[in-house]
Amino acid sequence: MKKVAFIFPGQGSQTVGMGKDFFENSEIAKNMISKASDRLGIDFEKLLFEENENLGKTEFTQPAILLVSSIANAIFKEKCDIKPEFVLGHSLGEFSALVAAGAIDYLDAVELVHKRGLFMSEACAGGNAGMMALVGIDDATVEKVCVEQRELGKKVWPANYNMDGQLVLAGIKSDLESLVDVFKGAGAKRAIVLDMSVASHCELLKSAVENLKPYLQEFLKDEFAPVISNVSTQAYTTKDEAIELLASQLTSPVKYKQSIKAHEDKVDLFIEFGNGIVLKGLNKKITDKPTVNVSDMKTLEAVIGELND
Repeated sequence: MKKVAFIFPGQGSQTVGMGKDFFENSEIAKNMISKASDRLGIDFEKLLFEENENLGKTEFTQPAILLVSSIANAIFKEKCDIKPEFVLGHSLGEFSALVAAGAIDYLDAVELVHKRGLFMSEACAGGNAGMMALVGIDDATVEKVCVEQRELGKKVWPANYNMDGQLVLAGIKSDLESLVDVFKGAGAKRAIVLDMSVASHCELLKSAVENLKPYLQEFLKDEFAPVISNVSTQAYTTKDEAIELLASQLTSPVKYKQSIKAHEDKVDLFIEFGNGIVLKGLNKKITDKPTVNVSDMKTLEAVIGELND
């Protein structure tokens, strides 16, 4: 049997209609969506399957993505008893990974990331927060420019290390906008300020850290299967470690590519659970190990068939 890792996408992977095929073909999905709706008082059928403004708001986006990823993983586990060597998520996806690892019940996790989204929004409210995507520039150059610009009073930080030549920054939107030409002058092929009002994984979220900790303390279990930390790139398996790492994750960059590179030798295959193929696309640029995705019943059956070959 192949050795596998389970991986989970983060914010930005959402689309209207995600999870609908699971909902229409699985009692597990129907039950999970119903219970999540009751838990939060949010109509997840409407949020996921109908055009609406809320899906783009982080306090709704986060539980929606986590729920769909958890449904995909739950249906997979019912049909296939393969155990992953480790689980890993990109940003928000780390919380989906915790569900898969047995660290937290999915309903508790849905509430937790809903709170996380609210705390992030509150921390950035009225602060002109934003994010910028950089393409075609190396990490060391970006980090050097960020340090130099912070010394000049700009508030900009590396936020997501996605793959070589693709890095996302967070900070004050006007500061990011003022640095487009600076980064292009330093070698970036593209520098795009994103349409976002939250600055993830940077110091602007300090106030969210202490707000989140009590919920981590309440919902997380004492021990669980190995989860790879976005912050440290290393595995953790206990509640105490999780509380510190998940709180730090709010203000620390996501080291996704570093995490994949650090652990790729432990597995033969990565399985991405949730909407789309965001991580599959990144992994093609990071590792030679293949990545498959479980985003609907057809891809679910295809992955199970591949594992049984």
